[in-house]
Amino acid sequence: MSKERPILGSDGQPLPLLPPERDARVWARMVRVMFYTPGFLALLLLKVGEPTGFGISVELFMLASATAIVGGLFIGTQSDGMGADPASRIGTWSGALVLELLAVVPLLCAVPSLFHELATSKLLHSAAPGAVPLALGASQLIPAVAILPFMLYQLAGFGTLHFVVSKTMNWVINLAIFALIVGSNVANRMANYDAEKALVGILVLLLVITVFYGVLKLRQLQELYDTHLPAKAPKRDA
Repeated sequence: MSKERPILGSDGQPLPLLPPERDARVWARMVRVMFYTPGFLALLLLKVGEPTGFGISVELFMLASATAIVGGLFIGTQSDGMGADPASRIGTWSGALVLELLAVVPLLCAVPSLFHELATSKLLHSAAPGAVPLALGASQLIPAVAILPFMLYQLAGFGTLHFVVSKTMNWVINLAIFALIVGSNVANRMANYDAEKALVGILVLLLVITVFYGVLKLRQLQELYDTHLPAKAPKRDA
């Protein structure tokens, strides 16, 4: 059986609520997926050669790919052995937060516009003489549905953000992410690329601020936890 964390500190006050222990190996595999997949999609868009129609999807994919490297750096610092400090104890949690917000969210934002442009690209699909254009209709929204289980992941307490902000703020941040993704994709469909860039810029700024706050908050909670952690009782000889 795994040992339960102490809930009361040496001063009798409740200890900070920290995220559960994560398996760094799982997140390391996630780093590889998030590095190669968005990078491949970005190269695909550049190969197609329609940068205007794709809006800033290429930039979003490259952000997701590059952020995966940074997330891997955080995860690689995880240590609970000799010489571990509050920063090294939160390496996996911090890396998870970076991947969740600055890798997964940009990917989810870019995929719907990617699908739309690939499906309607005149460079990829040469129309036969007399062919009638096929309207995709509401089926174009299918890739965008991926944002819903992501919000469930965050709001149901699985995400790292759940442990660094209040429940209300968690809802506000995730609803803002949802609204900005929907708004940017609507702007892309309307060929209003200036509005799309503005909305995506706001989204990325929100994500960066949240990640900075989250990592620093995790470190603060870990320092507070270590400071007030009760001393272990000495083992008695049998």
